[in-house]
Amino acid sequence: MKFNLIKKENQFEARAGEIITDHGKVNTPVFMPVGTLGTVKGVNPRELKEAVESPMLLANTYHLFLRPGTEILESAGGIHNFINWNRPVLSDSGGYQVFSLSQNRKLTQEGAHFQSHIDGSRHLFTPENVVDIQRSIGADIIMAFDECTSYPCEYKPARESMELTHNWLSRGVERFRQTLPLYGYDQSFFPIVQGSVYKDLRRESARYITDTEMEGYAIGGLSVGEPVDMMYEMVEVVNEILPENRPRYLMGVGTPENILEAIDRGIDMFDCVIPTRNGRNGMLFTKKGIINIKNLKWRNDFSPIEEEGESYVDRYFSKAYLRHLTIAKEITAAQIATLHNLSFYKWLVNKAREEILNGTFQSWKKKMIEKIAVRL
Repeated sequence: MKFNLIKKENQFEARAGEIITDHGKVNTPVFMPVGTLGTVKGVNPRELKEAVESPMLLANTYHLFLRPGTEILESAGGIHNFINWNRPVLSDSGGYQVFSLSQNRKLTQEGAHFQSHIDGSRHLFTPENVVDIQRSIGADIIMAFDECTSYPCEYKPARESMELTHNWLSRGVERFRQTLPLYGYDQSFFPIVQGSVYKDLRRESARYITDTEMEGYAIGGLSVGEPVDMMYEMVEVVNEILPENRPRYLMGVGTPENILEAIDRGIDMFDCVIPTRNGRNGMLFTKKGIINIKNLKWRNDFSPIEEEGESYVDRYFSKAYLRHLTIAKEITAAQIATLHNLSFYKWLVNKAREEILNGTFQSWKKKMIEKIAVRL
């Protein structure tokens, strides 16, 4: 994998670049739709390619390990063949999913013992076998196994968690360097910064992972309930240390406003379930604000969802029609809303990139944030 930093906006941190993988080039900033089980809920790969034009997809190690399992993925020749997706894929390590199983897991220096949410079967994730699993999945970018703390988290357990993550990282890096990709194309390994909301821990973690000299770095453990200003502060602290010549990935973030603020602070890569999950529940993001399509006011509105939009959804469907489908609980409603929101997120990061290249990101961002949070 190669990362080219094309432009940084004057004295500010916002930047435009490109990630080059064996499955293609990705312009940054980039938003990756969450394809947990190798699929974005309600959207097939062709729609992601042609309607949304997503350049990159995220898959989940924990879920793919439990089903269909590594044997099936290896028999298929990896995730790209299995889901018919010839563009880049990033697989997260499953650390957040294990974190969410707080009642059914136990953490040790060895790794994370947990019970499957599907059938209660017991498993162990270690830094080593998580690398092996992601070799079997075959994603272009694979993540280190880490522990994600909750919020609030006291200082002592936050430090202990960070130190455990660092211990696991050292072992994961060693395993990554000792093994080879299975399917004839390169894979890159991203360590993850932890440290809760403590500046000294975040700085220490950023320095530790930078010393691994990997091809990219991620920031984890945010967007777990902390105030957004605190999240932005942690991003600033970490990005003062992470090298400029590597991509920076803010995991699990976020709303359109979060994404613009994070881009302003030097983040290149994003993923989040908000556009898909909220879309399935009738919340639509637009350039003028947020629409609850269930509201009666849209019953007779035959205009496109995005009145100045150019997406697939805007060319074919009106607010009134989507409201009708939503109220009737038709599956098609969730599909259309998801396609719309993903198209909006793609437009948002692409437009941010364009403004960075033009040197006008700051003024554009200020105006855009005032609009996109309005409830229409």
